[in-house]
Amino acid sequence: MLQDTSFAIHPGKEKQNQKALIYQDVGKVKQYKKTGNGFLFICENAQVAILFYTNSIVRIVMNPKGEPQLDKSKVVVANPEQLLIKEQIINDTIMLKTNRIKLHVQKAPFRLKVTDRRGRNLLVEGARGMAYRENGEVAVWKEMDKDDHFYGFGEKTGHLNKRGERYEMWNTDVYAPHNPETDPLYESIPYFMTLRQGKAHGVFFDNTFRTVFDLKKSDSYYTFSAEGGQLDYYILAGPEPKAVIEQYTYLTGKMPLPPKWAIGYHQSRYSYETEKEVRQLATTFIEKDIPLDVIHLDIHYMDGYRVFTFDHDKFPNPEQLIKELHDMGIRVVPIVDPGVKKDAEYKTYQEGVLKDLFCKYIEGEIFYGDVWPGTSAFPDFTDQKVRKWWGAQHTFYTDIGIEGIWNDMNEPAVFNETKTMDVTVMHRNDGEQTTHRELHNVYGFLMGKATYEGLKEQLNGKRPFLLTRAGFAGVQRYAAVWTGDNRSFWEHLQMSLPMVMNLGLSGIPFTGPDVGGFAHDTNGELIVRWTQVGAFTPYFRNHSAIGTVYQEPWQFGGKHEEIMRKYIQMRYIWMPQIYSLFHEASTKGLPVMRPLLLEFPNDKKTYNLNDQFMIGDNVMIAPILAPSVTDRAVYMPKGEWVEIETGKTYAGEQTHLIHAELDVLPIFVKRGTAIMQTEWMSNVKKSPENMSMHVFAGALNESYRFIFYDDDGETFAYENGAYLKLELEVTCSEHGVEVTVVNEQGEYDPLYKEIKLNVIGLARNQKVKINGASRINIV
Repeated sequence: MLQDTSFAIHPGKEKQNQKALIYQDVGKVKQYKKTGNGFLFICENAQVAILFYTNSIVRIVMNPKGEPQLDKSKVVVANPEQLLIKEQIINDTIMLKTNRIKLHVQKAPFRLKVTDRRGRNLLVEGARGMAYRENGEVAVWKEMDKDDHFYGFGEKTGHLNKRGERYEMWNTDVYAPHNPETDPLYESIPYFMTLRQGKAHGVFFDNTFRTVFDLKKSDSYYTFSAEGGQLDYYILAGPEPKAVIEQYTYLTGKMPLPPKWAIGYHQSRYSYETEKEVRQLATTFIEKDIPLDVIHLDIHYMDGYRVFTFDHDKFPNPEQLIKELHDMGIRVVPIVDPGVKKDAEYKTYQEGVLKDLFCKYIEGEIFYGDVWPGTSAFPDFTDQKVRKWWGAQHTFYTDIGIEGIWNDMNEPAVFNETKTMDVTVMHRNDGEQTTHRELHNVYGFLMGKATYEGLKEQLNGKRPFLLTRAGFAGVQRYAAVWTGDNRSFWEHLQMSLPMVMNLGLSGIPFTGPDVGGFAHDTNGELIVRWTQVGAFTPYFRNHSAIGTVYQEPWQFGGKHEEIMRKYIQMRYIWMPQIYSLFHEASTKGLPVMRPLLLEFPNDKKTYNLNDQFMIGDNVMIAPILAPSVTDRAVYMPKGEWVEIETGKTYAGEQTHLIHAELDVLPIFVKRGTAIMQTEWMSNVKKSPENMSMHVFAGALNESYRFIFYDDDGETFAYENGAYLKLELEVTCSEHGVEVTVVNEQGEYDPLYKEIKLNVIGLARNQKVKINGASRINIV
């Protein structure tokens, strides 16, 4: 209770924290046997299973209480492939290997060393390996190399490289200002990537209990542990950073292709409280020619904060409102929290009680917690029956034209000292009852699953959009993620970049912060600079809290409005490029917004570059992130880079001083590559009628291949061939530029029938050549 006072550093507390913890090592291997695609090791004090999923992915499961359970994952969607696994015994070591990964199992005591096919160490256990405590905690120690850099861990504050940090996974509602030591937050993604001398490998710790990753205690080893359950983790062999992400999303799934409108600009406020206010908001955007795809409705739209209701005094005809906005090119996304108000006359509560759908204690009493509606019950999303019921409730929204939902407070958050549900609550867990202590971290994930699947079933072939605050590994299969209750501080703008980049490295491509900052009062300069960044953040929403200044683009004077209009329109001009990257995310799991290390893993100067990022593999953004700054250092990796604003070319592997007045966001494109763009027309006409390919000449005798992808942006028809996919190759030489259509797939027929080619930096004596027949002409 006194952690926000000087009592937190009372000298007596340090002694209390110095008690030695006693762990039981797994001990020697007594016997082992082959089991299908894996092996079972029976040790003195535990049993260990090793199971190969692919040539590059292996699973390790240690159970101190009996034979490892291999079918309990809440999130893994992959099944082991049939593989040839070579087995060899050399003295005290058992060797297990595929053509990509090798496991060295030392028998006395059991210790594991994992190497790749070239003998590069991935994970090594030394004096300590796998162990457990009598209280149920499981843990493992791994050696740390002096060149190791760590990334991922989902939604964490601080710098890009996480070496030297300690992170806890326990979904938590944190309204207090986030800073580099604020931990945990709303999402728990127990996964990380290690980058060492240009090569990468990953670990996914599939345990839903409260878990800890400690990269801080020692420079020679790191640990990860959990309060209970099995020590169950996957080793991802890489060796490229992109390969690690692809391997991780092979296990936990990839994001579905979102509707194009969800990738556009979102405007939100806690809260727009009446139909009149929402209409005026939409009309002002249209009149000012500022693009807008989504208006969010926060909790004030409801009747006493009851989910699946409207306050009909404030919103007398929501169906008509939603239709009018849709005709203007705008969708409505209402907030839906898990807490169901305790009210005997409220239909949702009645059904939850009478159908036995709410979370309960083992004695049979419903758990009640205080949230926005007051005393509330919480659906038990761990049960399939409850998930189906919850999903079906969303016909309340879909029947009136709503196509997207915003899940908040789903950690679950409760207004009490623990901030959440009692850990002794007993979940049904699809017939295998267990406590909230075990399933807390997947509550929001399972709520998202229920919501997304319900929307998909109801929308008659249209793609749903779901935004969530809480989640677990695999949340990308159902929802976009925003980074929660940030502040209108320059430091929070700075911190948002590594947060979003690490979420992307953690398999969650569709993510972003509240542009402008949620709490505190923003100002014109800050929101302009944040909007410039937001134009290239995968999820682009302006959101502000009750009691703070309104932060719509016109609230800060004409100069600031004009700049924000420019960059929000720019989002739509770049939409063909961004949408193609979302397609790549949906097929490969790769992030849209990337740290430079993902594209330049051999360049050590990119390893902790927090204030620059890539969009795809060839566009670099270097925003201004501090007040009154108009010049900044920008590191250019290998290649030559063209600044879009000025047309200047900068040499790679150097740092340059770049000038950027308030109306300029420094954007650079690598020479020898290309980008796709369209034109901004109007809020109603968002389907492009014109398409352009901009080739930046240079990088002689090098070829650049990329995919341009398009479809109707709204339905699942692309799954049945209604898409356009062009594989294009750009080759630059002393003679000029050659553009080749390498491959064309799909049956989608867009409004544009040609792609206008624009070559930037072409010398007078150079020519442009186009090869390959295509029904979409390149001219």
